[in-house]
Amino acid sequence: MAKNTDTSLRNQVLYSIYIRNHTSEGTFKALIADLDRIKSLGTDYIWLLPIHPIGKLKRKGSLGCPYAIQDYRKVNPEYGSLEDFTLLVDEIHKRGMKCIIDVVYNHTSPDSWLAENHGEWFYHKADGSFGNKTGDWGDVIDLDYNKNKLWEYQIETLKYWAGIVDGFRCDVASLIPLDFWLKAREEVSAVRKDCLWLAESVEPGFTAYNRLMQFTSISDSEIFESFDVSYDYDIFPWFKGYLEGKNSLTDYIEKINEQETIYPVNYVKLKFLENHDRSRACFLFPDEKVLRNWTAFLYFQKGMTMIYAGQEKGNINRPGLFDKDLVEWNTGVDFSDYFSALYKIKKDPLFANSFFSVKYLKNDIVLASHERGGRKICGVFSLAGLSSVVSVDLPGGVFTNLLNESAFSIEDGNLSCTGYPVIFECSREVPA
Repeated sequence: MAKNTDTSLRNQVLYSIYIRNHTSEGTFKALIADLDRIKSLGTDYIWLLPIHPIGKLKRKGSLGCPYAIQDYRKVNPEYGSLEDFTLLVDEIHKRGMKCIIDVVYNHTSPDSWLAENHGEWFYHKADGSFGNKTGDWGDVIDLDYNKNKLWEYQIETLKYWAGIVDGFRCDVASLIPLDFWLKAREEVSAVRKDCLWLAESVEPGFTAYNRLMQFTSISDSEIFESFDVSYDYDIFPWFKGYLEGKNSLTDYIEKINEQETIYPVNYVKLKFLENHDRSRACFLFPDEKVLRNWTAFLYFQKGMTMIYAGQEKGNINRPGLFDKDLVEWNTGVDFSDYFSALYKIKKDPLFANSFFSVKYLKNDIVLASHERGGRKICGVFSLAGLSSVVSVDLPGGVFTNLLNESAFSIEDGNLSCTGYPVIFECSREVPA
């Protein structure tokens, strides 16, 4: 684990934005007008999907994928100028938020500046042509991290951007050697000491496939040597499997609990229901009661919470990456106040430094808890939206639901679940 990772990151919320599709203008400047609203949701970090120019060769769609980067050291002119970008970052900072950008270091567009000027830094197929080691990514070509000069160039680029932004979300970080990330973190710290490092780690099956093919694929345990935060993809197959009926909810819960024992004590996982690569939460959970439970459970879990722009408005459509595909802001649905209420609960210091566990009760109702030093905060989440009396190993009495300040009771070890989430402090002694 990165030894200086601050566990208060578990109190933080990250809001993900694709500049092209966030506003009709699709520019850095246009986003500024929405910053106050984003802040009011309860946002600590804004993550911008790639801000760089997009390659034209083998481009997908009419505008191309932002992950097919043409030049790491420039900004996409379709979004505005470098001055526009720095203005946006300044405005984010003025509102007490931080800004991180996407780092896409596994590959570039086929017509990238690097491909044209340093073709020797790329992976080459048996016939000598550029290509991919793995993945169906026809609009990009892979870099070769056996080249030391590539390391120097990439790290210098990171140091440049670290002079402007507060950190990096690193795309498919698992496919790049750990030693590169360790060196990058060390050198960037001289420019920005508190730089945030977020890794898009990969699912276990993808790691197994890459290792079978003898390609680099570092595990989550290795990721945590250099990164502060890692994606929740290590357990995502069991979340997806539950939704598809391939495994039980208890299987997924076992994987959540396992994270608490297999990672370093200051591990931070990025918890999400949706992102730009996955289906929208409102699509997965069309029943509002179910969606509210899963959203509350999302915020309650141990780790940094991620929201994808439009999630607060109940968007069902996941915007495409390759064309103009605007987020729908007038859906008639608005969970903004709900997100804000959950954010206030998440700011409790206990969430940053606790032992976390989840217990299956019945009828897809779970009891989760954060506990440390005499304090205990619990949450009961009906993940199928069902009402039921459930047995809980907790003291009896009248408690306050922190979500809405309503009162409820636990009697003789039983709690009457209405199908809506309750979050409450259940410790009877608060340490001095």
